[in-house]
Amino acid sequence: ATMATAANEDVPRPPHVDDGPSSKRPRREDLDESTRRVALYAPPLEDDVDRSSNIRTSSLAEPTMKLSGHKGSVYCLAYDPHGEVLCSGSFDSTCLLWKAGGKCENLNVLSGHKNAILDVVFTNDSEKIITASADYNLGVYDSNTGDRIKRFMGHTAIVNAVDVCREGSASLAVSASDDCTARLWDARVRGEVGRLEDQYQITAVAYANDGNTVYTGGIDNTIVAWDARRMRKSMGMKGHADTITCLSLNPKGTHLLSNSMDGTLRTWDVRPFVDDGAGKKKRHDKTFVGGTHNSEKGLLNCAWSSDGTMVTGGSADRVVHIWDELSAEELYVLPGHNGCVNSVVFHPKENVVASASSDKSIFVGELA
Repeated sequence: ATMATAANEDVPRPPHVDDGPSSKRPRREDLDESTRRVALYAPPLEDDVDRSSNIRTSSLAEPTMKLSGHKGSVYCLAYDPHGEVLCSGSFDSTCLLWKAGGKCENLNVLSGHKNAILDVVFTNDSEKIITASADYNLGVYDSNTGDRIKRFMGHTAIVNAVDVCREGSASLAVSASDDCTARLWDARVRGEVGRLEDQYQITAVAYANDGNTVYTGGIDNTIVAWDARRMRKSMGMKGHADTITCLSLNPKGTHLLSNSMDGTLRTWDVRPFVDDGAGKKKRHDKTFVGGTHNSEKGLLNCAWSSDGTMVTGGSADRVVHIWDELSAEELYVLPGHNGCVNSVVFHPKENVVASASSDKSIFVGELA
């Protein structure tokens, strides 16, 4: 009968009520105070003491990781939209693919360019990687196999920057070059599908979310918005005092971030209807100071966090600067590099930043 009762919880168990010595309560009272206190609080072993300060906020194996492998300055970085792979492009004319989490193992090498790689971007479906190179060409690579699928040829000078459309077709790209043109490409067809001609070398480019507007910046210190369907300028935004080195749209597509050799990052309101008339509302929104440029004249990048609350950019002072977008205050100053920081990007899903430098190394680290 007892065995059946023990196995079947629903049956009431009167016999056990009067079992005195074997019931739980007196047994606990046998213990004296000191033993009871130890049972409640077991002091940690020496090596466990730091556990509290060691709470991890990401999938990285360590809070900060250094990735080495490039044989020259690392100029550009890009995470794929899913946040699984980090791609770095370098003066050594290769791109390296790294796992974005864990031990950040090197996954693949993208080769084929004959000169430095100045910019790199993943298509919005994470399937392809598009590279902009100083050999006048752009490469399209399969992000899974690392094979080059296609080359976009047509520029007659160094290709400084490339961007893709966040929404819509994954085959569309736009590139900016020292030949004073920005060219539109479609991976499904041969040759360019459009050309935007400017008077000066174009050093930065960004594709609007809907794919109907292209933003370019160049050595004339002006940001130009182009209507990608009519292939003509729709707006110019002045304010920077030196060459614009990078343009980046925020996730919502409402504001454009620019980095310039005048030592500032600026945001610009690019929504369609900003009243320029009565209220004299300028498109220039905020200015972020603290970063520097130097005589290397590198095309230092700029980037938004995935929620649009923080901005960052490359800086020649060997430090990673991260600002709060709302207040324009500096949130983080992260040292460690021994050369100009050319590119800083935020992980699309985790609280992680990656930075690439002329010291040939890449740091990937958590933001505390």
